[in-house]
Amino acid sequence: MVERYARKVMSDKWSIQAKYDAWLKVEIAAVKAWNKLGFIPDSDCQKICENAKFDIARIDEIEKTTKHDVIAFLTSVSESLGDESRFVHFGMTSSDCIDTAVALQIKDSMDLILDDVKTLMNTIKIRANEHKNTLMVGRSHGIHGEPITFGLVLAIWHDEIKRAYELLMHAQKVISTGMISGAMGNFAHAPLELEELVCQNLGLNPAPASNQVIQRDRYAQVISALAILASSCEKIAVAIRHYQRTEVYEAEEYFSPGQKGSSAMPHKRNPVLSENVTGLCRMIRSYAIPAMENVALWHERDISHSSVERFILPDAFITTDFMLNRLNGLLANLVVYPENMMKNLNLTGGLVFSQRVLLELPKLGVSREDAYKIVQRNAMKVWADLQEGKKAINENEESLFLQNLLNDSELREKLDENAIKECFDYSYYTKNVDAIFKRVFEI
Repeated sequence: MVERYARKVMSDKWSIQAKYDAWLKVEIAAVKAWNKLGFIPDSDCQKICENAKFDIARIDEIEKTTKHDVIAFLTSVSESLGDESRFVHFGMTSSDCIDTAVALQIKDSMDLILDDVKTLMNTIKIRANEHKNTLMVGRSHGIHGEPITFGLVLAIWHDEIKRAYELLMHAQKVISTGMISGAMGNFAHAPLELEELVCQNLGLNPAPASNQVIQRDRYAQVISALAILASSCEKIAVAIRHYQRTEVYEAEEYFSPGQKGSSAMPHKRNPVLSENVTGLCRMIRSYAIPAMENVALWHERDISHSSVERFILPDAFITTDFMLNRLNGLLANLVVYPENMMKNLNLTGGLVFSQRVLLELPKLGVSREDAYKIVQRNAMKVWADLQEGKKAINENEESLFLQNLLNDSELREKLDENAIKECFDYSYYTKNVDAIFKRVFEI
């Protein structure tokens, strides 16, 4: 975990203190369950619940000898108790405690991530409605295509993040699973009822079957869900980086008073936040592969997964939480330039209307092949004219493409001047925006 990219609200959930707190919570839940099953006397149960505690420094000291963190933890806990300590961890194995506790940590962390995502979705929705009808050019292969609105771009982002949210919800359900099944998962030393009572107490579901660990496909689903979310967030960040390019300049990150963009060039205003989000998303995705590789453990278990998870679980959640909050602030404060969007939309001299003209001709009996030839030859002239330095739009507000079409005798045999000019109406491309928004935002 890099402190620069961590918020305390999430990093606290993965601190050493939080880990041992979760372990103790599981152990106490087991004591209560044994008590309910009539094995541990009420007085001993009460003493354990009221007095059991641990000391991190003492755990570290003990572990130097035991070379086993769970044993060191249990020894520290037993030192806070009397004879009743014999009932702590009764019939359990280390993974019963650890995996059930980690499930609690992940479930709790997922609550925060889900809140982050809901906040991000709300911000995107607000900006989408703000720019529902803000015209801009749509691009494929980085090349101008047809008119769209910036609101539609944002609506697509919202729809994609919503899918990630639903995936995260499912992953949280999958990981909210505990086990108290013993060393090989055979319940030889503790009844199934014990596991059921512990999980009920902790708000988890008992694993239908387990060996010595909770199966790691559950962890892989969680990290994969975070990785997919990160991919969609990076998509947004990359788009913003493009919009802020000097040659495009349709939107930019908010540049605060006193902020500096370069140590050498005072004029610079760089997309540093979206670049940072891009990098953080790369890191989040990188945790997915080791999480999937952890699924294949030897027989009933080994501990090759343990060292991996000490890295990827805290880092994945802490980094994702930070990234989501950074991206949300970026989008909430994003400066949008509708005038530049319109300027860029007109940059290619009306070529963005080529398909509209193309589709009018087959209605009049012209084959698609012939229609394509007519429209394309006039479009290619525009590219040549722009290379020669001609203005994309003349003083009469006629684009180069429109001028070429109006002067094409073959086309004019099929379409009169008014019919051709009607093809250059921006509203034709925005007529379904409200319907699309209703689909996406259910309004």
